[in-house]
Amino acid sequence: MDKKEQLNLVIVGHVDHGKSTFLGRLLHDTNSLPEGKLEQVKAVCERNSKPFEYAFLLDALKDEQSQGITIDAARCFFNTDKRHYIIFDAPGHIEFLKNMVTGAGQAEAGILLIDAKEGVKENSRRHGFLLSLLGIKQIVVLVNKMDLVDFSEDVFNSIKKEYTEFLKDINVNPIEIIPISAFNGDNMVTKSEKSPWYKGKPVVEHIDLFKKEPERTDKAFRFPVQDIYKFTEENDDRRLVAGTVRTGSISKGDKVLFLPSKKESSITSIEQFNVTSQTTSSAGQSVGFTLDTQLYIKPGEVMVKVSEAKQHPFSSTTFKANVFWLGKQPLIKNKKYKLKLASARESVYLKEIVNVMDASELTSTTNNKSVNRHDVGECIFQTIRPVSFDLATDFEFTGRFVIVDGYEIAGGGIITQAIESESSQIQDFISKRDYAWEKSVISPESRYLRYNHKAKFIVITGPDDTGKIDLAKTIEERLFNDGKKAYFMGISNMLSGVGATSSAGVEDRDEHIRSLGELAHLFTDSGQIFISTVSNLDDVEAEILKELNKPNDIVVINIGESRFKDFPVHLQLETPIDKEDALNKIYLLLQDQLGFANYSI
Repeated sequence: MDKKEQLNLVIVGHVDHGKSTFLGRLLHDTNSLPEGKLEQVKAVCERNSKPFEYAFLLDALKDEQSQGITIDAARCFFNTDKRHYIIFDAPGHIEFLKNMVTGAGQAEAGILLIDAKEGVKENSRRHGFLLSLLGIKQIVVLVNKMDLVDFSEDVFNSIKKEYTEFLKDINVNPIEIIPISAFNGDNMVTKSEKSPWYKGKPVVEHIDLFKKEPERTDKAFRFPVQDIYKFTEENDDRRLVAGTVRTGSISKGDKVLFLPSKKESSITSIEQFNVTSQTTSSAGQSVGFTLDTQLYIKPGEVMVKVSEAKQHPFSSTTFKANVFWLGKQPLIKNKKYKLKLASARESVYLKEIVNVMDASELTSTTNNKSVNRHDVGECIFQTIRPVSFDLATDFEFTGRFVIVDGYEIAGGGIITQAIESESSQIQDFISKRDYAWEKSVISPESRYLRYNHKAKFIVITGPDDTGKIDLAKTIEERLFNDGKKAYFMGISNMLSGVGATSSAGVEDRDEHIRSLGELAHLFTDSGQIFISTVSNLDDVEAEILKELNKPNDIVVINIGESRFKDFPVHLQLETPIDKEDALNKIYLLLQDQLGFANYSI
């Protein structure tokens, strides 16, 4: 059995600097091509009256052959006597730099190509900076197309000096800078006679000098939750928490903690496709876990081991990060973006710009209003709900992220610091709202005396199909018939009516919750009883509704399975509900909450 280790590389460079030619030649010269591949491509070129190029050897070059550029972060494989390699071909065009966030993010070392005839371009600097930003410190720089400058030592030394000084400024020390001609194979596998002044090793020997990263099983356990599966057949009530173990290992019976929800349980079973009686799982495995308690867990949480408390990730709404911005529009404050961090998908805002650096010139400025395209910003970001993360220097997968603007990846970054924020996005919003609020001359006390009840926001929550809406409408009807100022609005009414002008999509639950809280604030500020239903509220969402509705109070009634851990639910009703019994319990609750006596619904 082949015991050779595997190492992941990324190759980057300015457009037309010869990455695809280099890769094709590398596959050929290391005997890594499928049998007959070379002959097949040459035959195609001959049929199409097209001169053969090594670039055409890559299976992933359909777009490149038709458009003249590589537009996917394609993978290819090659072997040396020492290792197996996977190499990611990251595009060089500015328009396709965003693919490097995913392509380069999996690499342990990098190869950067520079055209000997064109010299160091601004994109060459950006590529070097991005490799540094992604934590790739092992880099070999290849000065390609040396045949076009007659293998001039002066040209090579000039490029080497300029680029080495640049890399030094970003704390990157290349293993070597090598003069090559990928088209002719010079200094690829063996030393070339055309550059006798070059005393170093050829490319393949230097690639074999890259150091393999430590096995991720040696790190603390990280399991970002991808999804939760329920089984309904044959009375199977299991819930399978599914995802990929990113670092560390875990065994059946281990106590686990989910962050940021802080819910605890123990592993009952470890399940993997076509694997029976599995008792352990380690980094790289896609698995499912069952737990000894029926917890409500959301995709995006990170499962860790209780025993590794000193190495748990941070859980916060606020963090500092270096972000490489690629969006067509600049990164600005007070605009909502989508954060993709491990398996989490959350709304995120730019809270502060610490400084901005031009990645090509390495000039830094402060007091910036935005981060422009191709700049690197040291920024503070804030999410609406807490997310779990690590510093990128400690755990790369849970420390790197991308930002989506609209439907496009607009930036990628690494987390450098967790921050304890003095205020949340919601609190900032409330402060601005309350500052500008034109208060009525009628006091809450006057409304209470006139209406004979306190203003209140009653929200009924729980899983779908538990009778929430019917119960809420009955409460509204009976309160109204008794002369109380009560109004019911379902969240669907809000989305098709009041909230229909919102730019948020139907899937934007955070925005729906905020809009509902604002409506509740309007109704309760007028002294009324506002009633609504929301499926599956959790601690964070209930707290947001509570904050938005202040200074008036919220009453939370949960039907069926509860997704709360810390938020105090005022009334828990089990399913299937007895409607009259439920109404009697609600009467006892409202008698106290609404501030009137001798009342029944």
